[in-house]
Amino acid sequence: MGSWPVISNPSSDSSAFDRFRAYVLGNEMLQLELSRIDEPDRFAERSASIATALGVDLSCEAILASLRRDPLGLSRWLPAPANAAGWPSKHWLPAHLTPAPGGAVTVDWLHFAGERLMAPFFEPSLRRAFSRPLNQMFSYRTTLDDFVAAAKLNEALVPDGFIFHMSRCGSTLVAQMLAALPSNIVVSEAEPLNAAVQLSGHLPHLPPEKHVRVLTAMVAALGRRRFDAERHYVMKLDSWHSLALPLFRRAFPQVPWVFLYRDPVEVLVSQMRERGLQLIPGAFAPCPFGIEDGAAMEGEEYCARVLEKICSAALDYLDLGRGLAINYDELPEAVWRKILPHFGIACSEEDEAAMKLAARRNAKAPFEEFVSDTNVKQRQATQGIRAVAQRHLGKVYGALEALR
Repeated sequence: MGSWPVISNPSSDSSAFDRFRAYVLGNEMLQLELSRIDEPDRFAERSASIATALGVDLSCEAILASLRRDPLGLSRWLPAPANAAGWPSKHWLPAHLTPAPGGAVTVDWLHFAGERLMAPFFEPSLRRAFSRPLNQMFSYRTTLDDFVAAAKLNEALVPDGFIFHMSRCGSTLVAQMLAALPSNIVVSEAEPLNAAVQLSGHLPHLPPEKHVRVLTAMVAALGRRRFDAERHYVMKLDSWHSLALPLFRRAFPQVPWVFLYRDPVEVLVSQMRERGLQLIPGAFAPCPFGIEDGAAMEGEEYCARVLEKICSAALDYLDLGRGLAINYDELPEAVWRKILPHFGIACSEEDEAAMKLAARRNAKAPFEEFVSDTNVKQRQATQGIRAVAQRHLGKVYGALEALR
């Protein structure tokens, strides 16, 4: 790589670590090189070699010690001051919103090592990024105000579409099919986006216009073009985010969206096997669904009520335009026949073939072949599930069916 420029005249109170960090964070190619080294010993050796070439006295032992300070990653949940002001280079993505001293909020970033987001959900990619020595050695944390003020909107693609969904209704399949195309950035249920949506619950005096700016900045930060082939950007949201449709429509009034849903009986069977976090009473505080005494209800009853809130919120906005209702039984063909045209994304024969191949895999377990479970779920549905499905979801499901 040639010779490294020596950092001259360091300030007397600047540590070797701080000087090395400053240089690495100012060199995007060097960040990429170091981020792709998974082994701590090899990372320490390479970093120490670079530091020596820079005239910085930083040993392998000191670097390895810095990697052992927080092996479980607990520091990301703890209050800490910001250590940066602007956005980092494009291969860094927001990872967490964290409480800071004085009641403020900070944004933690992680370097994703030049890897596309291909996992069914954002979280596995996040965990892999955190395990990298580069991210364990260097934290990058901005205040929420700086995060918004420094937003590099010109580096990001404007979303082509949002995917809202009822839960357990094929949204992960749709996201995985779209992610199979290198031209698409697909962000699937990213926790930092969820934290941005929930921000008003933690900051009750947050002005609505600032909440819009936070959401706009977060969507942009997750959608920066990191690869030349990327032309389109789709976000798959958490199921309960249909309740935040007013916020999304204020921030992105021209962006089309879809709402995926499924026979409520089949969704309830899936949720009663293993409930999603949003269907556990008390998981969110304050509860976004306005359901009192959820902990005292039977599981089927509470789940059906939450699902009714999710579907009703989407139904209210489907009547206002830019939205499209898609039933699970229309998949996978609806992806290239309805969803992509609705998002304004052209689909070639090669694209369709790639998506069909992706649809043959289990969306949540991509190494397994997809097998339809519709008949199994219908057989497993108890009379109690059928009763609450009809009582709480029959009307809204019928309205969604009428729309399509």
